[in-house]
Amino acid sequence: GRVREAVVSTQSTGIIMLMDDMGWGDIGVNGNWAKETPYLDKMAAEGMLFMDFYTANPLCSPSRAALMTGRLPIRNGFYSTNAHARNAYTPQTMVGGIHQYERLLPELLREADYKSKIIGKWHLGHRRQFLPLNRGFDEFFGSGNCHFGPFDDVKNPNIPVYKDDKMVGRYYTNFTINKSTGQSNISQIFLKEGLTFIESQHAADNPFFLYWTPDATHDPNYASDMFHGKSVRGRYGDAVMEMDYCVGRILDKLRELGIERETFVFFTSDNGAATYRRRDGGDNGPFVCGKETTYEGGMREPGIAWWPGTVPAGSTTHQLANIMDLFTTSLSVAGVKAPQDRIIDGIDLSSTLLDQAAPTVDRPIWYYRGNEMMAVRVGAYKAHYWLWTEFGKDPQSFTFCQGQYIKNVTVHDQVDHTAQPVLFNVNRDPGEKYVISPKSKEYKEAMGRITPVVEEHKRTMERGEPSLNYCDAAVQNWAPPGCQELGYCLKRPASKPQLCYWDH
Repeated sequence: GRVREAVVSTQSTGIIMLMDDMGWGDIGVNGNWAKETPYLDKMAAEGMLFMDFYTANPLCSPSRAALMTGRLPIRNGFYSTNAHARNAYTPQTMVGGIHQYERLLPELLREADYKSKIIGKWHLGHRRQFLPLNRGFDEFFGSGNCHFGPFDDVKNPNIPVYKDDKMVGRYYTNFTINKSTGQSNISQIFLKEGLTFIESQHAADNPFFLYWTPDATHDPNYASDMFHGKSVRGRYGDAVMEMDYCVGRILDKLRELGIERETFVFFTSDNGAATYRRRDGGDNGPFVCGKETTYEGGMREPGIAWWPGTVPAGSTTHQLANIMDLFTTSLSVAGVKAPQDRIIDGIDLSSTLLDQAAPTVDRPIWYYRGNEMMAVRVGAYKAHYWLWTEFGKDPQSFTFCQGQYIKNVTVHDQVDHTAQPVLFNVNRDPGEKYVISPKSKEYKEAMGRITPVVEEHKRTMERGEPSLNYCDAAVQNWAPPGCQELGYCLKRPASKPQLCYWDH
């Protein structure tokens, strides 16, 4: 089609901007009351706003693995079987990482001579064999883990920051994050790295892929001096304002270089806002619950596509879309075929991007929590096969659903509804408040569509070997590549691998 023809002749570039714990309702164009994201709102006005955009898991690492592989975490192995339906991720005690047999987006783009860089949080394994330059990226500036800390470098080492394949320091000791004030210039460093990469690749006439994934909106939040204390929403709002500014600067750089018409840009988040942070977390708009859950607030994300001259300006779509689609669409934009030897869950959104009036692609949205398919959305209808918020005692109080209680919907026990799924029309009822009666004609018709989709999904499911089962204090970031040059290698304890404990 038009996208492929344009790309083959012009070698279009691609940028994916993935935020951390940012909610659907955190941007002005999605109705945020503070109206503190003018650049993102402008990006939407110049591009396409996805109203029904989802992640593949309500937690960071599995959703990022899904983006990089185009496959559900249950297929690519980014899940745990240590307990039923538990979210797992990659803390620095994690032994595993993304499987070598998975084909990652930058590895495939390399076939079309793309140069790729990741800036920010990787989170697909911090041990040497899992790091970005060993998985297809040409450049890396950021960390294999989140910016937790500070640690004492005895029981736990501080998290290393990498430039390409060697650490150049550690968070808190070399890259300052002031937790007491919420100040740090790290986002500005990430911005500069991004702008420099764009300039250098343009100068070299290289097609490029930039994966820009800062984590300032993840706890503990931070912002640089120019944004510190500026938001009416506190530190989290400061971080959102700085992310918004950085997005604006990156798009301005593309215009300055005259390459905006040959660059596909997509903005989204890895999972819903962390409602457990209460007033210090983000905003999931009209959706119930948040991060860690498979209710809408945990998995529906902001989604903005920008490609002047290709994506219709000021357009909106209700196409059901998923973070895995960015894998398939990015390959299509680059003229690279997706792997044919495995199931790819992401679909090509090219037809939607070209024309908001294009026919809707009928596809399901899967809601997995660890090793369990919790729910599925088909069209306007979402069927919960399992319901669970988190463990607890007070039947009307939920950490992951602060201030929200829906009888028999938000629950502390894992409740199996596979015999008779709990059904909502999330177009009419985005907050999942009004259960559709199983006795109704609407229920029977909707489940008549959903049931065969689920049966086929389970029949053809080939689960990947779980990567997130084992933890070991000895695999923490004691002696990362490059620590010798800095004189900052730490003593590694004896290895004692054990099953990781996941309580969410």
